[in-house]
Amino acid sequence: MFQYFLRRLLLTIPTFFGCTLVVFTIVQLAPGGPIEQKMMQIRAAGQESGAGSATANQTIPQSAIDELKRQYHFDRPWYERYVIWLGLYPGEVESFKFKLGETRLIGGGRFVKVEKNATGYQVVDASNPSIVLDGWEFEDAKSDEGEPLVRIVRKEVSGIFTLDFGTSYKFKKPVIELVADRLPVSMQFGLIGFILSYSVCLYLGILKAINHNSTFDFVSSTLIFVAYSVPGWAFGAVLLVFFASDSGLPVFPLGSFQSDDYYDLTLWEQIGDRAWHFVLPTIAYTMAGFASLTMLMKNSLLDTLGQDYIRTAFAKGIRETRVIWLHAMRNSIIPIAAHIGGIIGIFLGGSYLIELAFNIEGIGKLSFEAILSRDYPILFSFTVINVVILLIASIISDLAIALVDPRIRFK
Repeated sequence: MFQYFLRRLLLTIPTFFGCTLVVFTIVQLAPGGPIEQKMMQIRAAGQESGAGSATANQTIPQSAIDELKRQYHFDRPWYERYVIWLGLYPGEVESFKFKLGETRLIGGGRFVKVEKNATGYQVVDASNPSIVLDGWEFEDAKSDEGEPLVRIVRKEVSGIFTLDFGTSYKFKKPVIELVADRLPVSMQFGLIGFILSYSVCLYLGILKAINHNSTFDFVSSTLIFVAYSVPGWAFGAVLLVFFASDSGLPVFPLGSFQSDDYYDLTLWEQIGDRAWHFVLPTIAYTMAGFASLTMLMKNSLLDTLGQDYIRTAFAKGIRETRVIWLHAMRNSIIPIAAHIGGIIGIFLGGSYLIELAFNIEGIGKLSFEAILSRDYPILFSFTVINVVILLIASIISDLAIALVDPRIRFK
């Protein structure tokens, strides 16, 4: 078994590269990227400034477009951008144009200037020219008027493998900070949804299997399939109308996931406030998953109850509860164990439409907005996180099956 899981771990490496490469290539080739978004912002800024339609709609200089391409690495082939994004190849992190002897402010609040030396150029501290700043590369450049300039470039290896997910184009903040701000909310939704789904659905599936073809089985099946057919965001909107708005019974808050004075409350008051806000969105979030898990448990138990060894146990006079819970359940939970790896997915649980309906700033809303705004750092970061989660989940599921069913031996 050790060799099997070792091979599975090694197989995750080409799988990871294959999945990320496909997504990266498709997104890079899609129209409406960050350069087009930036050009639209420049034109919109011209219109808002009151410069008139002639000025606002004038052609953006090619030099400015070239600088935008260089800023987003679109001046390089897509495969080179891919390895730069992974952190396997150095990419530009700073780039400036200088006149010789000109003093300019660059990153980190430093005033520097470029001077010519015996071997080429050097970057020196403007206040103390004896201090030479290393780590810069030099290129010949020209201004829009054709005046000769010197471009200084600093490169470094920075990407996914260095845990640098980049800076959001839209929010102007590191992606790690954006995810960290929204992750606690999504983790709470995912954890509560997981506990509710498994505790309710497994027990309901067992009851439906025991009472197969009864009135309870028919009514419960009707209810869960009706709930399954209604989108979670639509069901959430109905809950808001009936239980949060003045037109219904305003028992719960209308939106958000905490009160405005949340941080002024005591610990227990904060827990109660958060639970009060979570009731309606949690119901909407977990309702759609009830049907599949309940019917999976029911059908698996029904199939096990039809086995010869179960009929033999009943023939020996063993109590029904003992037969079901001790003998039948051990084999019935095997299909459930096959999905147990999805537990780690609770840390990124989120639905954009549900979060939008309840005005919750979560992972789902962040990722959807990144798609609309072509915010590549956020989009690619979620691609990496989801691929890693799926790969780890599949291995955990295999391990859970092997632990639950001793007949299974991976070789």
